[in-house]
Amino acid sequence: MRNQQVNVGIIGLGTVGTGVARVLLQQRELLETRTQVLFNLKAISELDWEKERDIDLSTVKCTTNADELLNDPDIDVIVETIGGFEPAFSFVSKALKNRKHVVTANKALIATRGRELFEIAQENDVKILFEASVGGGIPIIQGLREGLIANNIERIYGILNGTSNYILTKMHKENLEFSEALKGAQENGFAEADPTLDISGGDAAHKLTILSSIASNSFVSFESLYVEGITGITKVDINFAKSLGYTIKLLAVYRVFNGGLDLRVHPTLVENKHLLAAVSNEMNAILVKGDFVGNTMFYGPGAGERPTASAIVSDIVALAYDLLLKDEKYRTPTIKTTTDAKLIPIDEITNRFYLRFFTRDIPGVLTKISGVLAEYGISISSMVQLETHEKDNYIPIVLLTHEALEKSMKQALEKIIKFEFVKDDYLRLRIF
Repeated sequence: MRNQQVNVGIIGLGTVGTGVARVLLQQRELLETRTQVLFNLKAISELDWEKERDIDLSTVKCTTNADELLNDPDIDVIVETIGGFEPAFSFVSKALKNRKHVVTANKALIATRGRELFEIAQENDVKILFEASVGGGIPIIQGLREGLIANNIERIYGILNGTSNYILTKMHKENLEFSEALKGAQENGFAEADPTLDISGGDAAHKLTILSSIASNSFVSFESLYVEGITGITKVDINFAKSLGYTIKLLAVYRVFNGGLDLRVHPTLVENKHLLAAVSNEMNAILVKGDFVGNTMFYGPGAGERPTASAIVSDIVALAYDLLLKDEKYRTPTIKTTTDAKLIPIDEITNRFYLRFFTRDIPGVLTKISGVLAEYGISISSMVQLETHEKDNYIPIVLLTHEALEKSMKQALEKIIKFEFVKDDYLRLRIF
């Protein structure tokens, strides 16, 4: 950095990249007033310059060659906003090796290739920051690393994917089937043409990987998380949940459990009186419990040009302070890569469960199902059965259980679905 000026280069001028450029250009004086640092957007690399963008880039070097930014000795910070794995990984690793700080919103890259990137950053005495990778404009990473630094983090419960939350909200409020709600989300711009990563739970799992690594002060492998999506949820389940006083949410769970970490992403029944149940549409929310502070709640827009750009620029400002200090001892790693987190296998976790079956309307059904559950030490807390036939002469039955071991539940279900009077499209959800 020269004369309290930070030069910034952006790779990728899509929605998020355009937002970052807009903030750096339009809020230039505001940022300088608040930080006493001049943030200069020096260059942007983008392959498609024919696309119409409502932004004046006359003072910025515009190129199609990212190497012009990566090799420019005057650029202090590279902002990566192209997304995906390649060429994003190559660009970011080269920037770090060229001793440039990096800011990214690329949660998939951080969750799956983060260990390599953090090690490269440490070897070259630079940082890679990623506030915008989780929760869009919500300052959750800064909150964990700074605001809650005095706490051991005991719990994190997060609604981390806006697409899934939008779909579940529409199913709940408008009595839609999953396919109808998904179609509406796509038509309204809240779901991609290929929504697989969102509705499968993969996107939320990427974000949980990042939060867990920070919260536990250790390294969490994305591949080690237990992940379920929302595609199996039906209108029947939404209505049962309503009648029982619950809302279904795709929940990311971080829990200190039996000397290790319980990490999972799956649809969950949340009591209507809980704050997380009220988080609607595309909004995100993260409940964090620290041993000293107790429960805290982070809420806001989880994606979009402006919220994500806001988070990226906050990282750029944080890096500027690092550059001003010019002292390596202050450059603590964002995520610790030398210690692997101890994860508890899902089979060893206990939960309360929601079980939905379609069964023949014959005597003895509940007796046989409850008998199998009892055989595996699972007790029923409540039961609901509809009187009307719902599909193919089968009727839905819902059971709520007390705390039970995941392994026991898995074994019981394998036995129950072998009954000839039970259809195999059952649903098992955890209860928050």
